[in-house]
Amino acid sequence: MKSLYVLPFFIAFCYSGAKRAEGGAVVAKEHAADRKSAQVLYTMPEEGMPHEGTWLQWPHQYQYGEAYRDRLDDAWIAMTDALSEGEKVHIIVYDEEEEDRVREMLEEDKISLKNIDFKVYKTDDVWVRDNGPIYARDAKGNLVIEDWGFNGWGKKAEFENCDEIPGRIASDQNRKYVDLNEVMINEGGAVEVDGNGTLMATKSAILNKNRNPGMSQAKAEEIFTKYYGVTNFIWLEGKAGLEITDMHIDGFARFADKNTIVTMSPDDLLEWQVAQNDINKLFRSTNKNKKKYNFVKLPLTQENVTTAYGKKLDYPGSYVNYYIANNVVLVPNYKDPNDAVANAIIQKLYPNREVVGIDVRNLYANGGMIHCVTQQQPR
Repeated sequence: MKSLYVLPFFIAFCYSGAKRAEGGAVVAKEHAADRKSAQVLYTMPEEGMPHEGTWLQWPHQYQYGEAYRDRLDDAWIAMTDALSEGEKVHIIVYDEEEEDRVREMLEEDKISLKNIDFKVYKTDDVWVRDNGPIYARDAKGNLVIEDWGFNGWGKKAEFENCDEIPGRIASDQNRKYVDLNEVMINEGGAVEVDGNGTLMATKSAILNKNRNPGMSQAKAEEIFTKYYGVTNFIWLEGKAGLEITDMHIDGFARFADKNTIVTMSPDDLLEWQVAQNDINKLFRSTNKNKKKYNFVKLPLTQENVTTAYGKKLDYPGSYVNYYIANNVVLVPNYKDPNDAVANAIIQKLYPNREVVGIDVRNLYANGGMIHCVTQQQPR
């Protein structure tokens, strides 16, 4: 079976607490005492809305070595190439030496740097979906950066550099910064929103003693209502301890739009170790108007995945973890016969965008796929 975000080493650190955005960013500090009502303060745009750009954290050698970095470069080059035709690509690099290395690779591949910029921030790893900025809109429609707490998926891996990324971006963009570090630990891949008031998540990745000890479901819903603008909730139990993320939702169920959930067949969901009760609940899901969702089912890979460097994994690959950009949809591909099947299904869902398959085999050996390593900045 798959193991999402299986990092080369598991190193636990104590959570460093709240952070501050430096420079010109306006900090909106939020405390638990402020959570007296479920009033909507901010709304999170759905991923398919127009983007200003996409954030990527480029792999580097400083955490897991050169082999780790070199095996991932091609996927990042391919994502940058596909994305830069339709939006900006904001690339986070570890240091100036890494910036020079990445620039050289892109230029060698004849990729224009016109829509690409670089930010030099130290990172621990590549999972910007989970540690990066969450862009939301205030009541006047202005974009703000929400910085939810990140503690390395429950102190399972180093996180202190990545934990600082949202504040650094808010400072550089001189954008209002909503500091939620003392409010909730919440990774971007742990939640899905449909853009119409509904949030879908697993309890195992949020209401977990390694993230938010003692937090009730009601309190979590109150927080999500205030900061995501959602009022309807689809809670699956998930499976704590299954893998480093404690079963993020974006590996097996996503919103294609306000009416459609993309997932797998019940048999494939069981293969993905989703419990039968969760499968039943997923397929009974309704939106905020109590209308049932339409379901689109993607296959798993026909075969267990083998990396480009020959490592045989003992689990199949998911296509659900795709990313919607302005002009393209980036879909995980595995050199498997079902790549074409999944790409064709997703193309029908997004007829005005081009589906681009990205070879994620080497990335998948570390657990993640396309959605895990991308983060949108709305226009």
